[in-house]
Amino acid sequence: MQIQAISIEDYISKIPEERQEIFRKIFDTINDNLPKGFRENISYGMVGWGVPLETYPAGYHCTPGSPLPFIGLASQKNFIAFYHMGMYASPELLNWFVEEFPKHSKRKLDMGKSCVRFKKMDDIPLELLAEVSKKMTVQDWINCYESNFKK
Repeated sequence: MQIQAISIEDYISKIPEERQEIFRKIFDTINDNLPKGFRENISYGMVGWGVPLETYPAGYHCTPGSPLPFIGLASQKNFIAFYHMGMYASPELLNWFVEEFPKHSKRKLDMGKSCVRFKKMDDIPLELLAEVSKKMTVQDWINCYESNFKK
């Protein structure tokens, strides 16, 4: 489910009202903890943060001419999704997150390759999202991306 939006505020205004407060808290948590250099945007029908073309002119190989995506946050039909490409590309970061998750949530981790699904709005581990957001700098992400995906 993609939400057509022209800004972050527009996106948040279009998600169900009962999710807006927690969505904003997650957004602020990520935004406040990401290392300098990532830029927030709307892409792929969600709120995102990526490496701007001014920093990484090669951009994203799947969508030439667009910034390199890093983290995404989306309100889906039955959950809020947190996408972290660093966890997808770095087994060490993924393992750290999986080990840490039970220390921060009573719920079972519901996760795909890079997507963590939060179905219960009252048990979203904001401290853990803050920590994982801090784990990669822009240069760390570029290096990881180039070693894993760039041919």
